[in-house]
Amino acid sequence: MEAHAAMEQDIRRINDLVMKESTFVEQVLGEVRKVIVGQKALLDRLLIGLLADGHLLLEGVPGLAKTLSVKTLADSIDLKFQRIQFTPDLLPADLVGTMIYNQKDGAFVPRKGPVFANIILADEINRAPAKVQSALLESMQERQVTIGDTTYPLDRPFLVLATQNPIEQEGTYPLPEAQIDRFMLKIKVDYPTRVEEREILDRMTNFQPVDVRRVIRGEDILRARAVVGQIYIDNRIKDYIVDLIIATRRPEEYKLDIKGLVQFGASPRATVFLTLAAKAHAFIRGRGYVTPEDVKAVAFDILRHRLILSYEAEAEDVTTEQVIQKVLDTIEVP
Repeated sequence: MEAHAAMEQDIRRINDLVMKESTFVEQVLGEVRKVIVGQKALLDRLLIGLLADGHLLLEGVPGLAKTLSVKTLADSIDLKFQRIQFTPDLLPADLVGTMIYNQKDGAFVPRKGPVFANIILADEINRAPAKVQSALLESMQERQVTIGDTTYPLDRPFLVLATQNPIEQEGTYPLPEAQIDRFMLKIKVDYPTRVEEREILDRMTNFQPVDVRRVIRGEDILRARAVVGQIYIDNRIKDYIVDLIIATRRPEEYKLDIKGLVQFGASPRATVFLTLAAKAHAFIRGRGYVTPEDVKAVAFDILRHRLILSYEAEAEDVTTEQVIQKVLDTIEVP
């Protein structure tokens, strides 16, 4: 009984902490909404990436404000921002930097590339060949970069926000599975509604300059991340998360009707990311505890790039989204 009372007190303490530390969420969204119309889910996911220390991949046809959303978010935070336009002729050195010869003292010195920033926008990442894409891997996973013989740690927070065009488009290289798995979330960016489109028309055709203020600093984000780490998650919800992931690998154990459709299920990284993203989702909602709804809200963005469907699924026009929906519908919610 005492343990239960202590736990409830602890949850109340975390709740109060979240209420205090999450006030900047509305400030940041307020600044971003000065420029961006709609795209609520996208803005939520950008904040989740920032709070859960996870990289994001945004996919959608050109012209849906993917780049503008990332840039506007960066403008509202007092951090170093770099936009890197990925092209077929980009070299790894253009990204991470290189050693250059200094004639004055006859030694090679490092010239650091654009990856040495806090928020990186890797624009149209799938237009560059694999060797350039893989140059991002070390920085994304290890938070460090090697130039010559020396390894340099990257400043924190460090976040890669990559945009890509749908694979069917001309001149695109599919991202390797190992790299795609490094992204915490993959977000499908869709067309605006009719009302939003009308507002975009009004807003973007009057040539009025918009002043986006820097409302938070890097240390605010690091402090908020520490709070996200403390958010309470019940053991039943932890078990629910594990069941969701294992069901993608061994569907027959869960009486799940997707056998033969999934070639490879989600990796253990998905379990970790789903938990962290659910905690960040609760934080954005001003709560100090995770609910099953938090898990469901981020499940599609965590899993859609981690399930590799079989040829049978492709032949039957089954989509990853349909498979994820079946998993969510079948696994019992605590």
